[in-house]
Amino acid sequence: MGVSLKDVAVKAGVSVATVSRVLNDRPGVSDRTRSDVLLALDLLGYQAPLKLRRRPGGVVGLVVPELRNPVFPAFAEASEMELSRQGYSQVLCSQQLGGVHEDEHVRRLLEHGVTGMVFVAGIHAVRDADPTRYQALVDRGVPIVLVNGPLEGVDAAAVSTDSTMAVDIAVRHLADLGHVHIGLAAGPSRYTLVQRRITGFHEAMRRYVGLDAAASPGRPLIAASVFTVQGGELAAADLIASGATAIVCASDLMALGAIREARRRGLAVPRDISVVGSDDNPLLEFTDPPLTTVRQQTADMAGTAVRMLLDEARGQPSPRGEFLFRPDLVVRGSTARAPD
Repeated sequence: MGVSLKDVAVKAGVSVATVSRVLNDRPGVSDRTRSDVLLALDLLGYQAPLKLRRRPGGVVGLVVPELRNPVFPAFAEASEMELSRQGYSQVLCSQQLGGVHEDEHVRRLLEHGVTGMVFVAGIHAVRDADPTRYQALVDRGVPIVLVNGPLEGVDAAAVSTDSTMAVDIAVRHLADLGHVHIGLAAGPSRYTLVQRRITGFHEAMRRYVGLDAAASPGRPLIAASVFTVQGGELAAADLIASGATAIVCASDLMALGAIREARRRGLAVPRDISVVGSDDNPLLEFTDPPLTTVRQQTADMAGTAVRMLLDEARGQPSPRGEFLFRPDLVVRGSTARAPD
């Protein structure tokens, strides 16, 4: 059964007459509406005529640190959808260990004359990073947006998850379940948002548990590690040995590693130890147990970053400073009341 004009109109949220005008390449339709109709055609499996596939705005580069962590492909998908709606295309650049450096990606993007660049958790996310590489782009008229890594000295918009609030709501959830010995599996301490997470953890422990984690006896209930399953295993080994009955992880991959390490030690999740992740991959509700996590507003952040970038490209400067997104707690099966 074929795709009707009404099907496309409903999918795009426009009238049948508007769909007809787009398909016949008639005037009177805004670029945004035209992009919505073309996107609806794609989603319905209809191949629109090539002449309608205009990309008046050009190409935007998206630079991410990797693609193994599901949060980055999710961000790329959301940003590409927003760019497509506005008539732009996206070039995705990822970095792998021993692969192409961020600066090389930038050089290649400049050679292709991109409209602008969005950097997600890149070099800019490291504390005391040199801002000159990014300011040099701004100075030559290339719009940029920094995601999850604000950097002083760069005249550009920044979008971040409120990592202090993320750890606050996780600790509060665990404290409400009666946990006192709560550990933090933080990411690498060189990152700005990780430092915020650690600071927020101390504040949350004082607020909801009445304890200063830094003053706990024995080893501190904070373990810095990488944002991977293996990193979660290493952090959990340290935290469990320190007496933690609950662990807040800086990524969902770390949380899965923490669960694996707990089971390796004969502990049941959540009966013996509770685990909270961060980011919220859609597949997490199907893990064993389904993972409680702090959801990062990935799609909204990507859309905002793209709109800020395109505003800059169109001569409408975006507000400076850091735009923070509030995370949400998603309670599933990996957290329960503290063991007696």
